[in-house]
Amino acid sequence: MPTLLWFRRDLRLHDLPALLDAAAADGEVLACYVLDPRLKASSGPRRLQYLYDALRDLREHLDGRLLVTSGRPERRIPKLVKAIGATSVHVSADYSPFGRRRDGAVRDALGDVPLEESGSPYLVSPGRVTKDDGTPYKVFTPFYDAWRRHGWRPPANSSAGSARWIDPADARGGVDVPDAGVELELPAGETAARKQWPKFVASGLDAYADDRNRPDLDASSRMSAHLKFGTIHPRTMAADLDRGTGAQAYLRELAFRDFYAAVLYEWPDSVWWNWNRNFDAIQVDDDREAKRRFEAWKAGRTGFPIVDAGMRQLAATGFMHNRVRMIVASFLVKDLHLPWQWGARWFLEQLVDGDMANNQHGWQWAAGCGTDAAPYFRVFNPTTQGKKFDPDGAYVHRWVPEVDDDDYPEPIVDHAAERKEALRRYSQIG
Repeated sequence: MPTLLWFRRDLRLHDLPALLDAAAADGEVLACYVLDPRLKASSGPRRLQYLYDALRDLREHLDGRLLVTSGRPERRIPKLVKAIGATSVHVSADYSPFGRRRDGAVRDALGDVPLEESGSPYLVSPGRVTKDDGTPYKVFTPFYDAWRRHGWRPPANSSAGSARWIDPADARGGVDVPDAGVELELPAGETAARKQWPKFVASGLDAYADDRNRPDLDASSRMSAHLKFGTIHPRTMAADLDRGTGAQAYLRELAFRDFYAAVLYEWPDSVWWNWNRNFDAIQVDDDREAKRRFEAWKAGRTGFPIVDAGMRQLAATGFMHNRVRMIVASFLVKDLHLPWQWGARWFLEQLVDGDMANNQHGWQWAAGCGTDAAPYFRVFNPTTQGKKFDPDGAYVHRWVPEVDDDDYPEPIVDHAAERKEALRRYSQIG
């Protein structure tokens, strides 16, 4: 009997448990992707471009046998099920607040046809790693220890040859894969992911622990967008991580990804609200001057070179080095006293790798209002951060070539004064 394989944040054919389960009934499988208008409305153009390019790559590996359709999934999926007489729908589980609501609606609409979940985008799915009493972890380090003890499965042995694929011409409602009209800095899709990862393992992994905080070096794996869209599974990556210092530092970053997903799963309101609700009382600026400063921050015209370099890298490429993300976030929240949500929304608009759990809780870490938050009294000094992590100024000069010229703007704030003001504001909340 035929089954339906519904791709979402798993745009790959290798290491895909849902594919194996869809093919297990020994019938034919229809591969489909639903272009949900809600996701298009909430995604920036670069993230849409990655999606569209990854869909084209996936379709090519399936010799064209991928049905791309458009509309609300709770309407489109049941229609496809009816069109091919599918006995089940197979997906990778989605633990995000939006994904859980969407899948609930689809499950209701399917009636007696089961929506089968297999695997997830994570090494360990949210909700699996808990304290002994079953409650979720709120601090990363004990989560990390328990996460390592829990372990994860080896990569699933799947490929394009794992199923007999239904020609999408047999089901109506297909549309052409769109184009967002922007150029990506790096190629998208499973083909690119499976090239980039071994390249990084061979040339960058050993030095990762030492170099990962240096934006002036080409030390990032650049796998974040691939992980966001599931064009590679972290299991595939973890299989290449040995006991070396660099490998273990990288594994720890994959654990942070799982931790933030687990936090969002347990506290879905923390998408846009402070996880620590005591911080709801903090004084933030949102007047005309605040908005002017926000525009200067977005444009990379703050007069603080490392901040401006990061913001211009983001605007030009849709990527920003992780250390610089922390610096520019601290600057927005603690030097400009703006709501972290403003910065989080701008990042989601610009980033190719914009992931709701990572982005929102990374911002809350910077603001001191999230789980495992940095102490609120830690205020990054953008000048000393720049000297420490971009010692020769190579990163700044790449993105702010006029930094030494007379027309480079003066700092829009006095960091020392704003640090004191930030501490005063933080001291007033419970």
